[in-house]
Amino acid sequence: MFAQINIQTNLPVKQVEDSVVLNYQLNELVIGKYKTEETELMKLRRLENRILRVYPYAKAAADNLKELNQNLEVLESSRDQKKYFKLVEKYLEDEFKPRLKKLSRQDGQILIKLIHRQTGETTFDLVKNLKSGWSAFWSNNTAKVFDLNLKKEYLPYEDIEDFYIETILQEKFKTRRLPRQEAALPIDFDDLTQVWHNRLEVEK
Repeated sequence: MFAQINIQTNLPVKQVEDSVVLNYQLNELVIGKYKTEETELMKLRRLENRILRVYPYAKAAADNLKELNQNLEVLESSRDQKKYFKLVEKYLEDEFKPRLKKLSRQDGQILIKLIHRQTGETTFDLVKNLKSGWSAFWSNNTAKVFDLNLKKEYLPYEDIEDFYIETILQEKFKTRRLPRQEAALPIDFDDLTQVWHNRLEVEK
């Protein structure tokens, strides 16, 4: 409890005999393909750790894309746009390349999905449409990470892993482990949870 005092100080607390009891409502997690066996819980924990590692990059991608588009709107000449792209390319290379090189292939798979969640565009489309400025984000030095399907989409209503990703994200937003950034394509999490609850009930 004392280790958490600087994180959350408004949790309901009561004393029961010689113990201090914290009352905290945890989010519901619908378990389907991942059952509550130890090995499956370990898969969820690994997924959680990957999300914590790569979400900041996905959020940064969305932030940079928004800023890039805003700045391009005020640049009229192609010469000025090329200069700006060069500045963006240098920034992305210096800021992200060393850290992206340390990610695993599995981290890259989650990152590609989260890029789609945060920007509304697949990684493939981002690279295709923004070759000059965006290429540094996916440089050849990080090819081992991105030797993947760059067209992969984030589909939490169709893919149960994506549903688990969304569940973990919502919990981390709520506890402030990750900074909240809404999905580019809005997701009604209550509706999403109900969809999977109904679907998994039918499969039983």
